[in-house]
Amino acid sequence: MKRILVLCTGNSARSQMGEGLFRHAGGGGYEVASAGTNPSQVRPEAVAVMKEIGIDISGQRSKSVAEFEGQPFDYVVTVCDNARDNCPVFPAGTERMHWSFEDPAAVRGGETERLAAFRRIRDQIREKVQAFLASHDG
Repeated sequence: MKRILVLCTGNSARSQMGEGLFRHAGGGGYEVASAGTNPSQVRPEAVAVMKEIGIDISGQRSKSVAEFEGQPFDYVVTVCDNARDNCPVFPAGTERMHWSFEDPAAVRGGETERLAAFRRIRDQIREKVQAFLASHDG
């Protein structure tokens, strides 16, 4: 089973959605985790927009990348520039990928504007996850 770690700064939105999307679309062929360089808490907007597409991430928690240091991963995916720049070194053989997404948690405005931003980023992450899985299948 291939192991994937999705990294961001706060492990609150982008990496949490990435974890849920990889787990859901990977069909059990992947062990998936997410973490942050400065973890906070899972954003309720991320939980809400994932639920809209039938993926429940309400049981996920923000974790520090330190929990995973030294563990073997086949793929480490950074989803924000800060995590890419501050990512620890993982064992040899780990393929690192960087997918830069806007931080939906930084969007100002009312609930409608915030949810729209989370949906947009969720859909962008979903496209990248689907493309990754299509090119790494089997």
